Amino acid sequence: MGRTQASTYCRICEPLCGLEVTVEDGAVRRIRADREHPLSKGFACPKGIAMAEIQNDPDRVVRPLRRRADGEFEEVGWDEALDDIASRLRRIREEHGGDAIGWYFGNPATFSYSHPVWLSAFMAALKSPHLYSAGSQDVNNRFAASALLYGSPALVPIPDLKRTDLLLMLGANPLVSHGSVITAPRIKEDLTAIVRRGGRVVVADPRRTETARAYEHLPVAPDGDAWLLLSLLNVIFEEGLEDAEACAAQARGAGTLRKVAKDFPPESTQGRSGVPARTVRDLARDLVSAERAVVYGRTGTCLGRYGTLTAFLIDAVTLVTGNLDRPGGGIFGAAPMRLDELLRVSGLATYGKTRSRVGGYPDVLGTFPAGVMAEEITTPGPGRMRALVVSAGNPVRTVPGSAALEAALDELDLLVCIDLYVTDTGRKADYVLPATTFLEREDFPLPFLQNHLTPYVTWTDAVVPPRGEARQEWQIIDDLARRMGLALGAVALQRLAYRMGIRPSPRFLVDLLLRTGPKGDWYGLRRGGLSIRKLRTHPHGIVLGEHHRTGTLRRRILHKDKRVRLDPPEIVAEIERLAAEPAEAEERDEAYPLRLIGMRELRSHNSWMHNVPGLMRGKRRHAARVNPKDAAEYGLEDGALCRITSEHGAVELPVVVTDEMTPGAVAVPHGWGHQGGGWRVANAAGGANVNLLASPRPGDLEPLAGMAHLNGVPVAIAPATGPER
Repeated sequence: MGRTQASTYCRICEPLCGLEVTVEDGAVRRIRADREHPLSKGFACPKGIAMAEIQNDPDRVVRPLRRRADGEFEEVGWDEALDDIASRLRRIREEHGGDAIGWYFGNPATFSYSHPVWLSAFMAALKSPHLYSAGSQDVNNRFAASALLYGSPALVPIPDLKRTDLLLMLGANPLVSHGSVITAPRIKEDLTAIVRRGGRVVVADPRRTETARAYEHLPVAPDGDAWLLLSLLNVIFEEGLEDAEACAAQARGAGTLRKVAKDFPPESTQGRSGVPARTVRDLARDLVSAERAVVYGRTGTCLGRYGTLTAFLIDAVTLVTGNLDRPGGGIFGAAPMRLDELLRVSGLATYGKTRSRVGGYPDVLGTFPAGVMAEEITTPGPGRMRALVVSAGNPVRTVPGSAALEAALDELDLLVCIDLYVTDTGRKADYVLPATTFLEREDFPLPFLQNHLTPYVTWTDAVVPPRGEARQEWQIIDDLARRMGLALGAVALQRLAYRMGIRPSPRFLVDLLLRTGPKGDWYGLRRGGLSIRKLRTHPHGIVLGEHHRTGTLRRRILHKDKRVRLDPPEIVAEIERLAAEPAEAEERDEAYPLRLIGMRELRSHNSWMHNVPGLMRGKRRHAARVNPKDAAEYGLEDGALCRITSEHGAVELPVVVTDEMTPGAVAVPHGWGHQGGGWRVANAAGGANVNLLASPRPGDLEPLAGMAHLNGVPVAIAPATGPER
């Protein structure tokens, strides 16, 4: 077969960097950054380059596995596996109803254009509400806030980095994570360009992150973001600095927002936000006086007790300063295929359409919080979950208080995992079905088209054939549905094709949507001017314009009056709940005086990248970061083992004493404490599962989106008494 070069793009994180893959005799030999990619321009992080090791890892699952009575796995054929799984699911459905079957999908599913559509169709055919995702440990609050603000959970503004003069960034570290809910492969250059043209990048975080060190660091208290944002609004309104024209033209409820912000002057919030009152006042005035400014927040703002409120306030500050849907502010991306419109037409753009059986949480884009899964399995009654399919996820390590879910899985009648590896969840499964890597499948960046900082579209074919008997997730789901007698139709075009007797492929649907084109002619492309065939002639993708257009918000809002809601009752209630909290000094628990936050590492992407020796290279060691003041107070030594304890659990890991931490905060990276991916031997990956410190109680989830409380968790820290692992 010889040696060939193939162009594709990375699907590990949101920049979607271009990759050049060397293929020899049908196998991946080398991956490097694509210098001809118009956006990433020769950049790719270590994780993307290391995907070759995942692709060729001998521990990958490449044939269906069935768990024997002794707990070990054996290889079986696809027909045998799918026939048995379908038979058992049919029996559960007949005896208990379709709502006895659940599905959890992890973060990698979002990077496939076919996987989420087919699993949503499968669950819709079952009429089961038990659909869960990693979004409740990551981003669902952002979608909930958008539903309240704009009437659409899929309408999310991105910061216009290329034109802004002042960026206030909360809970984000894009020099390590490379950006989230924004697709900007060279985001470091975009941030540096702001400063070079005389602007500012202000990074609010309890830790002096890599991004904060590069620009301006604004130390904040863990889980203090909502207090900071409300105090900014207080100053803006009380000093008459709001953009009255923008508030009148774009929004409804500015008066209510002014009224509730009145109770949060920075002098009274500084103990909770961690930001001095004078600094807050100066920052508020700077946001108003800057010609173009924007506020942006990510995962660090999502996982506290007020995640949806915080996401809401981020957009509210941007709007009242006159920067929403304006160049250099928060803009709404357009694309040849708009995700918000597709989800609306398909009936999937839901928030609060249904509520979970346990906890009564609203659905977010049709999914419920993973934090209720354990009790949905163990709580008797109609709708109890008796079977679960897990695709591209490891919930027994990622959900809050994960020990409870690990125990609950033993009560299921059937557990099936679709994955690259036998994860900790997979070790409890009846079947583990082998999925393809992203190098083994075609793809289209459907979920990210609106998030591209530069309007862009691309298509990639599979670079290599699947290893062994691995299959794409949508094919597994489609085959399983056929065996169960289910007709899939989550998307309108999919339903139409099924009625015509056609079993449509994802490629068929995407090509049809591309050829049909969007409403309007946003990029000068003629109706039907795009197709998969055309995209294949541009292996590095097509740039559709220099910037996204502004002024599109009004026609995309789904509220009947086409105005942004600044006064939804749910948000007013959350602000009242926040205001009722005791003062910071009163709230501090003597038993758990510190606050735990998460952090991202450059050479890690949740758990599965730990299977890559080349990525680890001896540089990775799971450790807790603490401030020197706290280290001295609690008797901790740099490099020694410590024990971190919460009300719900305890973990042990080494300490790194560093002044990058603000006093009172402890940072621990997530994604550790799991077993390696080998199915014959469970190789310990080391580290500790920080989610054991979080509450497993469904009632402790954030109320508006069911978000896990993983930031600002009260903890105590002390030297460990046992030997270092």
